[in-house]
Amino acid sequence: MYNQEKLVCVQVFLFGASDQHSEDRKMQITIAYTHFGKGLVQRMPRCRLGFFHIVNNDYTHWLMYAIGGGMNPTIISEGNRFIAPPDLRAKEVTHRQKPNSAWDSGTWISHGDMLVNGATFQQSPSILQLRPYAGKMVFPMSGKYAGRATKHAGPLKCIPRRRC
Repeated sequence: MYNQEKLVCVQVFLFGASDQHSEDRKMQITIAYTHFGKGLVQRMPRCRLGFFHIVNNDYTHWLMYAIGGGMNPTIISEGNRFIAPPDLRAKEVTHRQKPNSAWDSGTWISHGDMLVNGATFQQSPSILQLRPYAGKMVFPMSGKYAGRATKHAGPLKCIPRRRC
């Protein structure tokens, strides 16, 4: 959803059809080397069920939250840089749909992330081996390199009928 008057993109990535769609438990998604910049409000991504590896991204602005989830997702955030906005109500990186319910379940891990300007990441109390899927996951760099790793992220600037 996009509001042209205010130049604000409300939604970015929404993964998961519905709470009842059991096939979504099989989702395995990696989001890597992306710059989430100005004008973004939330859902970078928003995860329902499944396994999500969020690695080496640069979050320089968000208006509500950066990563959201519900209905028991496994979210592993590694080597990202989160620069919190000035709004004191938006310092938390994560967002659970309904606290103290099934929506608040799942596994949320931050490992090697760089939290700047008061950013906080609410991890789950559950214990998960960080590298049980080591051969199948993107190996993270330190969060301090996220800006450099995503420096040229964005859409290709291609010209029709020419090589991109």
